[in-house]
Amino acid sequence: MEGTIDGFRYGVVTPVAAFVMACMGGALGLRCIVRTLLNSGSWKPGWLALGAASIGCGIWTMHFIAMIGFQVEETRIGYHVGLTVLSLAVAIVVVGIGVFIVGYRGAGRASLSLAGVVTGIGVAAMHYLGMAALQLNGAIEYTPSTVALSVLIAVVAATAALWAAVTIRGFLTSLGASLVMGVAVSGMHYTAMAAVSVHVHGATSSWAGDSPTSLLLPMLIGPVIFLLLAGVVVMFDPLLVLGDGEWNRPARAGRAGTAEEAVSPPAVRRSWSGG
Repeated sequence: MEGTIDGFRYGVVTPVAAFVMACMGGALGLRCIVRTLLNSGSWKPGWLALGAASIGCGIWTMHFIAMIGFQVEETRIGYHVGLTVLSLAVAIVVVGIGVFIVGYRGAGRASLSLAGVVTGIGVAAMHYLGMAALQLNGAIEYTPSTVALSVLIAVVAATAALWAAVTIRGFLTSLGASLVMGVAVSGMHYTAMAAVSVHVHGATSSWAGDSPTSLLLPMLIGPVIFLLLAGVVVMFDPLLVLGDGEWNRPARAGRAGTAEEAVSPPAVRRSWSGG
């Protein structure tokens, strides 16, 4: 029999919370990548890795917060712990590949296209690997055309995010880009969920495991704490908050003042000597 699927068990709470986490991860990731562009003396691999981990954690957290609101009325739902953790690793590693490509090769057409495709497919892989972790008294089936559309959205969203990371430098514009990224990632998730149907094996469930929230909420604590710590790093880095123009202004003023002092003393001495 066909299962009755409800993707919004708690109303708008889970979609909104998921969107916020996607935006938070995207904003932190974009600012970390910008950090390597504003200051060539910064530790580039470290900032790129932090950016990739932030975006990956944001996407993964968004997915599983949204999945807390997913239910099939005819059966209980559980999650395979190993596959759930593996999906987080896939998200971080594949996003990292894309971030390092544009971080070192720039936003040229070839490198941006390659990075966008790799990252987008990785995001989609994270989603469907997370779906493979579902344990229920039934079989999950997908509509191929909707799955293809979700992958396309993931690729376009990843490409746009990576382009924004190496093109947009301002703080407020980066925040705007992160909002767009959050919409795209959330749109990819719910498009992919629209492809889902469940064939329940029986009228009653044989699943007697823990509830989704009892597993997912503890697992979400780690990535959420990481995002909060990454946010602290960004907030206390003036170069990331002020941007290139404001950060360099004091330095430029200092250099200008030094130059004026180097030129003015002879003129001052001449005025005092009456020359």
